[in-house]
Amino acid sequence: MLILQNISYQHENKDMLFQNISLTLNSHDKTALVGNNGVGKSTLLKIIAGQWQALSGQLNVSSIPYFVPQLFGQFNDLTIAEALKINDKINSLKEILKGNVTEENLLLLDDDWTIEERCQEAFSYWKLQNLDLNQQMKALSGGQKTKVFLAGIMIHEPDLVLLDEPSNHLDFLGRNLLYDFIKSTSSSLLIVSHDRTLLNILNKTLEMSKNGISIYGGNYDFYSEQKKIENNALEQDVQSKEKALRKAKEKERETIERQNKLDSRGKKKQEKSGVARIMMNTLRNKAENSSSKIKDVHAEKIGSIADDLRQLRSALPAIDQMKFGFNNTAFHKGKTLFKAHEINYSFENEFLWKENLNFEILSGDRLVLKGSNGSGKTTLIKIMLGELSPKVGNITLLNRKAIYIDQDYSLLDSSLNIYQQTQTFNDSSLEEHEIKMRLNRFLFAQNDWDKPCKALSGGERMRLMLCCLTISNESPEIIILDEPTNNLDIQNIEILTAAINEYEGTLIVVSHDQQFLEQINMEKEIVL
Repeated sequence: MLILQNISYQHENKDMLFQNISLTLNSHDKTALVGNNGVGKSTLLKIIAGQWQALSGQLNVSSIPYFVPQLFGQFNDLTIAEALKINDKINSLKEILKGNVTEENLLLLDDDWTIEERCQEAFSYWKLQNLDLNQQMKALSGGQKTKVFLAGIMIHEPDLVLLDEPSNHLDFLGRNLLYDFIKSTSSSLLIVSHDRTLLNILNKTLEMSKNGISIYGGNYDFYSEQKKIENNALEQDVQSKEKALRKAKEKERETIERQNKLDSRGKKKQEKSGVARIMMNTLRNKAENSSSKIKDVHAEKIGSIADDLRQLRSALPAIDQMKFGFNNTAFHKGKTLFKAHEINYSFENEFLWKENLNFEILSGDRLVLKGSNGSGKTTLIKIMLGELSPKVGNITLLNRKAIYIDQDYSLLDSSLNIYQQTQTFNDSSLEEHEIKMRLNRFLFAQNDWDKPCKALSGGERMRLMLCCLTISNESPEIIILDEPTNNLDIQNIEILTAAINEYEGTLIVVSHDQQFLEQINMEKEIVL
């Protein structure tokens, strides 16, 4: 079905992204591909799909894969039929039915007489009945674009399907349709996803890292348990290596002290016995050479242990050190921050919500904003922020600091590098070394500080955003997160979860990731 042997990929700037990646996918396999942001998962899918070229290695695919990408902007100027690559077949079928039975039309149709029926069935399954194949992709929401490409699986009926974060833009209904489809399809699947509900449906997990691909024989929960065992063993190795390093340094100190005592005793003995000065110098040089050799032997041993320890530590997950660090005493629980009375909003004289909204938000609330795609979640957020005014009803909007973090972390300025970006949040005039200490805490080492923000992965943007918030002098009283896990790998979701759970201010979250919502202890909800 699919065999990769020693696949390597190099960026245009000659930086190597990954080397010698090998994997095998058999018929009817339903496989997850997980790994940290930036390791090259999406790139590998594009290579398998034939969109990008590997630097080296062999790729064998028994049939043309069907690829559902993570981003759809490149299709905005196409119709739905063109994006799905069925426009020629549809047009040829229509011409034939009109009586224009040419060799060209028959060749383009390729005996696919049921293409229209499959389109209708697929669109019906994914709740896209109101879409026309000639409609422009740019007119669709992110969720609708995802569903269009998912519908393409049913239309093309491929043997191998590649899915890159397929649940990102889907609402709860869309996600459930996706889960049911994955369970029932006979196609082979290779899926990159951070959606743990989806990952638990799959029967095999592959972990991609800088060292290659590791195979785990079960779903995500099985993989997670195995990783815990591995990390515990790694922690024990680190502790064992730290102990060995302490012993080696202690042994070096004891040996040098013993040698110094022997040399001192020998010198006194030689002075008493009246050894000639030239002989004394020779003996002293021998003693110094002997001490130097002892130091070199111990230094080599200590250096080797220290190198091993550095490698082991670099493999450990780094989650606990990344925290907001806000002054929680500034938050006064129970204070009314926002109040809505009979509010609604309209587009082209049509109200967005069937019933007017009534609710209030108190300091310390942890509130989920739910609703299907197009239900007005973003509009309501803008009203809460004071960027839009309701067409009817009244709002009470207290003067308070609110931070809105969307799924692209667009508060970050793509024209700046990492260090320059942190300075834009430095309203308390922190010293340069303090800024750099915080960057290190959020896993941005010295060689990252000049990296442009536009080159950062989703997880790196999230970590930089968290770092910037800790640098800002004034703690935000409200943090609004709009689909915060969409572009994050599982490790970065865990980092974000740990940071959010430390925050005691008001939290408003839009998310379809049920497991994430449970882990951040959301208490209230508004359903649109």
